[in-house]
Amino acid sequence: MSLSRNVEKLKPSATIAVSTLARKLASEGRDIINLSAGEPDFDTPGFISEAAIEGIRDGRTRYTPPAGLPELRKVIAGHLSDRAGRTLEWEGVVVTAGAKQCLFNTVFTLFGPGDEVLIAAPYWTTYPDQVNLARAEPRPVFGAVDADFKVSPTELEAARTPATRGLIINTPSNPTGAVYTRDELAAIARWCRDHSVWLISDEIYRSIHHDGSEPAPGVLDLDPADLGPFVLIDGASKGFAMTGWRIGFSWCDPDLAKTFTALQSQMTSNAATPSQMAAIAAWKEKDAAASALTEMGHAFRRRRDLVVERIREIGLPFVHPGGAFYLFFRVDGLFDDRVTDATAWCSELLEQQGVALVPGAAFGDDRWVRLSFATSDEVLEEAFRRIGAMAGAASAS
Repeated sequence: MSLSRNVEKLKPSATIAVSTLARKLASEGRDIINLSAGEPDFDTPGFISEAAIEGIRDGRTRYTPPAGLPELRKVIAGHLSDRAGRTLEWEGVVVTAGAKQCLFNTVFTLFGPGDEVLIAAPYWTTYPDQVNLARAEPRPVFGAVDADFKVSPTELEAARTPATRGLIINTPSNPTGAVYTRDELAAIARWCRDHSVWLISDEIYRSIHHDGSEPAPGVLDLDPADLGPFVLIDGASKGFAMTGWRIGFSWCDPDLAKTFTALQSQMTSNAATPSQMAAIAAWKEKDAAASALTEMGHAFRRRRDLVVERIREIGLPFVHPGGAFYLFFRVDGLFDDRVTDATAWCSELLEQQGVALVPGAAFGDDRWVRLSFATSDEVLEEAFRRIGAMAGAASAS
């Protein structure tokens, strides 16, 4: 079969593939603990779901403008303006079917053949594939392990070439959970500004911040003078436990937002209208939202503390997860002549112990694995018992 060059480098999402396999094995009767999925296990807060139901009953089920309902875009812009301490134009907001579409709009609009896009690594598996879809060249950039892989201008400058046009960062990070400080972000932003590099900041996990009372720092917390051209990516999926509702958004210069809108109008058009009604409530009902985010945040923080304690007991190196709901730990010390990478190790773990994790090959380094702790304490305890058994068996062999 002859296919377009547009998709010649395309690969299916590795994280979705692992989760799908785990569900298949469970459906066949296997005792599977699936810690591969990147979604909260909480129900969507009731006030958000009720807003969607009310919208449906009121007939809010028709097309909206491709960039989203103006009332939703204005609510989001107000939320962002509060964060930034300055007024951000609502016309810069484009609402999408999940944050993944925001990223596609951005990458496909800004980059093309001959361009290079730096990607802070370990990276979410979708970033390089979307750059490839634009026929640009993804260039992973790893920070130091002892800095939790966070990149700095030093690593970025070493990777920069005359073809460098963009940088994608994710904070809090999927897969590591690392969180950039405001000063670290400011240094990166100034580097991008000084080299005319587009800064694409994926902040979808911003509200899931374990080591502070406020959401994790983002680009809107920076002095505007530090910022060159940038695109902010965010959405409702993670913080509000709304993964299936498919609501993401981008904010950028309104002129660029018009191009995103034109592109989206020829692809998916608007995000689902009932989902947009739900999202209006999520960002408009501030007291109810704060209560829901606090409750979920306490649970995530408790689970984070639990998995950190258990991985320390097993004795495997890991990145401290300051945000999101992932534990990224290193398993190459358990390799042998037969198991030579994390992909093989994860396969053994799934086959022998029934625990599904995502190997680091999906994120750019196959010595590591990612575990999602977006599940109950009881499930996590049992999963670590099994992981410990696997690690102990490897150490004894």
